[in-house]
Amino acid sequence: MDSTDDDLLLERQLCFALALASRSVIASYRPVLDRLGITHPQYLVMLALWERSPRTVKDISEALLLEPATVTPLLKRLEEAGLVTRARQPGNERALDVALTPRGVALREQALSVPTTMMARLDISREEAADLHGSMMRLIAAAQASRAADAAAPRGQR
Repeated sequence: MDSTDDDLLLERQLCFALALASRSVIASYRPVLDRLGITHPQYLVMLALWERSPRTVKDISEALLLEPATVTPLLKRLEEAGLVTRARQPGNERALDVALTPRGVALREQALSVPTTMMARLDISREEAADLHGSMMRLIAAAQASRAADAAAPRGQR
């Protein structure tokens, strides 16, 4: 087999490894986040709100690189759980502010153990986690740049 033929082996596909890693890591978070009463996507929203609250739905969507239509159902469930409130911005009926409730603020204290717990569950050090994070962020930036270039190219050149 020619070495370029090896490039098409499933085990050599970056997209395959990333998909497996994503599913596996998120599944490892499930029992840890179950103790907090939230799902992984809800955890990501809460992380954004623990950084800054209130935030608009648009701001949360941009921080998570998700469409507002994807974020809205997560916010509704978090509101039903008593972790956030949603209210129209005064003077701007189109903007929806999302703020932590006292219960949402308190949940942060319980969540402080999640990163350390996950590093232990995945058997990686803080340094290894930081290295992986850096590599993933560079990959994400490159993929976004590639998509932006595709979107900017004339239709026949894509």
